[in-house]
Amino acid sequence: MKTVDAELTPLDRAIVNAFQGGFPVAERPFEPAALALRERGVEVDADGLVERVRHLDETGVLSRFGPLVNAEAIGGTATLVAMHAPPERFDEVAEQVNGHREVAHNYEREHPHLNMWFVVSVAEQGNVEEVLAAIEEETGQPTYNLPKEREFRVEAKFLVDGPVPEGDIDLSHLGPAVEPEHRATLTPAERDLVLEVQGGLPVTATPYRDIAEALGVEVDWVLATLKRFVLEGKIRRVGVVPNHYALGYTENGMTVWNVPDELVDEVGPAVASLEFVTHCYQRPRHEGVWPYNFFAMTHGRSEEESAKRVEQVRERMAEYWDVGEADWDTLFSTRILKKTGIRLDERADANTSESGTGAEETESATDTA
Repeated sequence: MKTVDAELTPLDRAIVNAFQGGFPVAERPFEPAALALRERGVEVDADGLVERVRHLDETGVLSRFGPLVNAEAIGGTATLVAMHAPPERFDEVAEQVNGHREVAHNYEREHPHLNMWFVVSVAEQGNVEEVLAAIEEETGQPTYNLPKEREFRVEAKFLVDGPVPEGDIDLSHLGPAVEPEHRATLTPAERDLVLEVQGGLPVTATPYRDIAEALGVEVDWVLATLKRFVLEGKIRRVGVVPNHYALGYTENGMTVWNVPDELVDEVGPAVASLEFVTHCYQRPRHEGVWPYNFFAMTHGRSEEESAKRVEQVRERMAEYWDVGEADWDTLFSTRILKKTGIRLDERADANTSESGTGAEETESATDTA
């Protein structure tokens, strides 16, 4: 049973499960979404669905409703960094690290040496080195840069017990018929759209029209651009984004593995196929300090469940090589030190070109399905 801390009705549970991805990019998206729920035996109309999503958003069960932007595809870069903060200076070091606006997330994690883990997000690749050099000078501690070398999975979905238990409603085919362009840069209009939706959509019957009115553009262009961004990977998915803590997923375990290099190609997809693994990457080792090259993030609702999931990852790993005790570890987060989100504005600005196709040129170039 998937239990939750929040008080959820059966309709709430259906919404959380059904719409963590694949929400319609259409002018009145709640109408086909409500129809899809009714086809699964969940009685609700479009107005009732809007009201309930708004309730979940306002009460903190959802972090937001709308597109999940792939910051890496928008521009700039981000990297994971580990460091040691001496226990007697831990809070001081955390304050120094968090004082850098480029630090988006920072966690204290259980590890005998590398006890502070943070994400640096910058507009230009070379800026990472500048930020880390400044942090090292201020704190007197070395940093260990762990950029993503390969991504095997990023799909943080959190299902609960209730209707639509598999979370398999996908209405992403609805809306404009568009083709990917795969341009390396954004137009100014596209940049403005990304920044407008990064924090979520208005929870109304016509969220995309509301966005269009806020930007002073045509709703057809907003729909076509967001739909194209999904195809191009600039948006990972559109839907509800649960607050996993509110759903009882309080145990955050970062499992790390020293996978033989020649096996990473096989191990990566195998571990990524485990439904409870939300993030799965290959990252570099640091000789003498950090022997692990493979990261798999798991979430659980208790220490026992987390331990079981970590063991399932180990069992999957053991299908490919003889995993020794020194070949892996699990670092649980003990404190959130900073969590401000990726600064997309600077990254998008640095990746915006005045040339290209803008809103005015494309609004009539799409066919609505």
